[in-house]
Formats: sequence, structure tokens, C-alpha cells
Amino acid sequence: MRSNDILIVDDEIGIRDLLSDILQDEGYTVALAENAEEARQLRNQTRPAMVLLDIWMPDCDGITLLKEWAKNGQLTMPVVMMSGHASIDTAVEATKIGAMDFLEKPIALKKLLGTVERALKYGEMQAAAGLSLDKLGNSPAVQEMNRRIEAAVRQSGAVLLTGETGSPFETVARYFHKNGTAWVEPKTECIVDTPMELLQKAAGGVLYLNDIAQYSKTIHQGIVFLLDKAERLGVRVICPSTRRPEEMLDNPNYDTRLAALLSGLTIAIPPLRSQPEDIAFLVNKIATELSETQKIPVAKFSAAALAALQQYGWPGNFDQLHTVVKNLILAGEDGEIGENAVAALLGRPQQDSAPAAEIMGGLDFNMPLRELREELERRYFEYHISQEGQNMSRVAQKVGLERTHLYRKLKQLGIQFSRR
Repeated sequence: MRSNDILIVDDEIGIRDLLSDILQDEGYTVALAENAEEARQLRNQTRPAMVLLDIWMPDCDGITLLKEWAKNGQLTMPVVMMSGHASIDTAVEATKIGAMDFLEKPIALKKLLGTVERALKYGEMQAAAGLSLDKLGNSPAVQEMNRRIEAAVRQSGAVLLTGETGSPFETVARYFHKNGTAWVEPKTECIVDTPMELLQKAAGGVLYLNDIAQYSKTIHQGIVFLLDKAERLGVRVICPSTRRPEEMLDNPNYDTRLAALLSGLTIAIPPLRSQPEDIAFLVNKIATELSETQKIPVAKFSAAALAALQQYGWPGNFDQLHTVVKNLILAGEDGEIGENAVAALLGRPQQDSAPAAEIMGGLDFNMPLRELREELERRYFEYHISQEGQNMSRVAQKVGLERTHLYRKLKQLGIQFSRR
């Protein structure tokens, strides 16, 4: 199957052949699967342009297969469900899981072709953007970030993205970019030398900067100028930073005006260690993307291997996870990737020494004691906020602090939260 095929999944040979003949007569290329297992195998080989998926099949129903693809990070193509006797509730459930549309059998020719055309166009838009709000997971920490993103997209003005080294800054920034508009990533010297040229180039779109915490005071002054002029040209300036605004305000190496200008609309990207429940989803997503680019089967990770990846501290966050998963897949053989391969790559002791590794995982003991203590406190509170689903009453009870003191502490540590 090629990546531009329409995959038809239906256990009735007559329907498969009829749909295939119609679509091929219209110039489309088609791949066929008579059951869910065949559909799995084809999806593991490559991403089809779209899928026509029957709900009722003998080995596994279409809703279950749709859920499986969504859970594994493989629902990256538009799926249209088909059934001759499905209820409205079933159609609604499929849409909630991620199906794009629903066709009732017998399918009228005009309805079929119109739905296929819309699905393929939607798939092209998805591929161009490469984004959805569940791309980074579905843990409480990510859901809270997504709520802040959705609110920020509806506003105007510059956006400050804060996070640790290796955080998915560009992925989050892409949520603010509209198809067909400019996306400009300037060279550092252009910020000072040709600021108006940059703004004109990015007019109506996004100007995405590098980590502003790494810039000099002179560059910060140039960014202040950009921010002052950007809104007139309809430019959305997105500024990633590995330091929080309050840290920049206290540092003489930074222009305090920049921190003040950016403090209004700030989105904190949670560290990967605060979302262990997303690791399996992210690993499968990376494996699927690598399969499609390298034209190799989708790699499988054992439960023990995924558990080892979940327990790791990920000091390098998403960038490190992507590199580790890619290296495990490319270095592995055709079989399942196990715990030994993970331990060998991450350098983590196994079995008897595992608890010590978990205590130290991801913490840099070369840091000054004050910074190390803050980092440990940050992880501690992020862990409990995640575990309690952002319910701050339960968090306060769990950590033994009054809510007022808890809020003050979280603000001091730069931890974003919702007051629930």
C-alpha cells in the first residue's frame, strides 16, 4: 500500500469490490482489507490517505479498531465509518474517538464521492499542519496546557512559551500558525540589523524566535522593538524561553522591558517527567512517524520497556525521548524492543539497583544546592498536581499545606495550575 491509497476495510467482498471499482474509476488508488487484522498490518506499513472503515466485522468491530489507532498514535489520517445498521449513538461515539464522518449503507454515489473528497482535503491539511491538540499527550498536565493554548489563540499579542531544555517549543508554537500565512524563523543578527524587514516578511503570520534566554541584552532590545511594531502588521511573535519571566527580571544580563512585555500571555510547557502516563502514547507516535519516513514496520515495545521509559526522569524532555526511541528502533532487530535495550541505552541499572536510579533519575547533582532543591520541589508538586487531576484542594491535603500557602509556593516555583 502506498501512502496515497484509500484503505477500504469491510468484511463483505461485494461492498469492497464495488467501492474499489467506483473510486478507481474516479482516479484514486485503493487498498483493501477484509478484516481488522489485515487493516492493522496495512496501517503498520504506512499511513493511508484516508480509511473507509466498516463498523461491524467478525474479528474486531470498527469502533474498537478506531480506538486502538487513537491510543497507539496511529489515527493520523481521516477515517470515515460505514454501517448499514448502526445507531446514532454509535456514530456519535465514533466521532468522539476521532472519526471524521459516517456513511450509512447503502451509500449513494454522490454522497460517497463528496465525503471522500472532503476527507482527502482534510487529510492534506492535517499533514501540512502536522498538529492536533492531543499531539503531546492527554495527561492532566497537557490538558491544562491545551486549555491555555486554546484561550491564547483567541487573543492577540506576543506569546511567551516557558519550559525546560528539550521541551517541544516549536510544536506548541505551530498551534498559533494558520495555513497559508507566513512562518518566519529569523537569524539572530536580523533581529537587530533588519527588524522591519523581518516584520514585513512575517506580515499576517508568525515570527518564531529561538530560546530568548540565550540571547544577549542587545538582542533583547531588538525583540522589544519587534514587539512594539508587530501588531500593526498582524504579526504574532512567539518567544520560547528556558527561563521564566521572573528569572529574567532579576537578571542584569536581560532587558527587563522584554520580560515585562511578555509576562501577559505566558504558556508553561510541562516537563516530560510530569506526564508519565503519556509515554506509551508518545513512544507509539514516534514509532509510527519513523515507520512512515523510513518505510519500515512499526516497532513494538514490550510492557517492561515502556515501564522503564516511564520511570526515567527525562532531563532532556521531548527531544531526548525522540532521540532515544529513534535510536532504539534503528538499532534494534525485527523483534520486540525489550527492557534490556532501554537499560543499555539509558545507562540505568536494573532489578536490585532500580530504586536508587529512580531517586536520582534526571536530577543533576552538579547543580548548586538551592537550585537542586527548587528542582526537586518543582517535580514534587507537579507530580501531585498531575496525580490529583489539577484538583488543588486534594493537592493541598496531600502535601500538607493550606491552599493559600500552596498557591504562593507554586507561583514561586513558576508552576502553572488551574484553581479547581
